[in-house]
Amino acid sequence: MARIAVIGGTGYAGRHIVQEGVDRGHTVVSVARNVPGERVAGATYIEGTLLDVPGLIAELEGVDVVVSAVAARGDMLGQVRENLAELVASLPDTVRIGVIGGAGGSLIAPGGPRLIDTEGFTEEYKPEALEAYGVLEDLRATPASRDWFYVHPAGGFGAWAPGERTGAYRDGGDVLVVDDAGESFISGADLGVAVIDEIEQPKHSRERFTVGY
Repeated sequence: MARIAVIGGTGYAGRHIVQEGVDRGHTVVSVARNVPGERVAGATYIEGTLLDVPGLIAELEGVDVVVSAVAARGDMLGQVRENLAELVASLPDTVRIGVIGGAGGSLIAPGGPRLIDTEGFTEEYKPEALEAYGVLEDLRATPASRDWFYVHPAGGFGAWAPGERTGAYRDGGDVLVVDDAGESFISGADLGVAVIDEIEQPKHSRERFTVGY
């Protein structure tokens, strides 16, 4: 079993990753700026933030995998990329890095373009999507000794459409996963399944991948 730390572990994506990890018997540490009143039984909760990388490094000692589920929105817009790069550079090479990005960086077809570059992409979401893609670019520029994976959820991923845990999903590689009707969706719980699957049986060393139904 792995010792997994989830930064942003109390957010929508993060708490589902924490839940799935605990359910499968892993040691899971949820890191967030505030410890919630409602917690996943079996997880450890600590206060920490990407805005204090030295303090975060001290709290992450001994972990095998660090998953960042911190979105570049609200007061974190413009702060995630820089601080996550500092965190990655500061962690031992033995620690695998996972990042939950957004759908915007996914390709809409093999060879492109990215979803964010299409005419229908909502303008107000572009700054967040571009920063999330910047994180991917930074990971790609890390030394070969640093193992990482980056997940693009489906376009319809979010607390407004929670869905249920089915335990199934499709891996689209670089391309946004859509169903026969052209819809793109994955539940929070099944995103958690995909992340823990990748931790338990790595298929994407230094790669991104998309998930959806």
